Amino acid sequence: MKRKHKRLTFIVLGMGLLAAAAALMLSAFEDNIVFFYSPTEVLDKKLGADRRVRIGGLVEDGSVEKAGIEVKFRVTDLANVIPVTYTGLLPDLFREGQGVIAEGRFVDGVFRADEVLAKHDETYMPPEVAEALKKSGRWQEMEKALKRSGQMTKGEAR
Repeated sequence: MKRKHKRLTFIVLGMGLLAAAAALMLSAFEDNIVFFYSPTEVLDKKLGADRRVRIGGLVEDGSVEKAGIEVKFRVTDLANVIPVTYTGLLPDLFREGQGVIAEGRFVDGVFRADEVLAKHDETYMPPEVAEALKKSGRWQEMEKALKRSGQMTKGEAR
């Protein structure tokens, strides 16, 4: 084999090994790349209690219970529900029926949030929440509820 062919073979093998290493790394981090899980995804994946995750969805209407600085509420994607507890001050925009993302761990079947993020204006819904609602087939129900509450006009329907 000529010197040029040896060099080319070495380069091709090196690129192949780099591609294989990148594929292995991405597959190992696959679950950690997701910004958050919907309640349906959490129940399907059976995430362990020792694992720190983010869950996202809508704060279920009528589910918020405040006792001092401890707050209990439920997050839903309109198909499944996850009970959440949080100790601390909630964002000003946190309320029932609005999009929320909570980060924490599962403890005895309840999601114990360390951090809670709320949407930033009246018409915003995180794209991931909207996608989860569309996957669950409940997007139209959510649009109707937002229109009834005056949070979405007919021209804003997506």
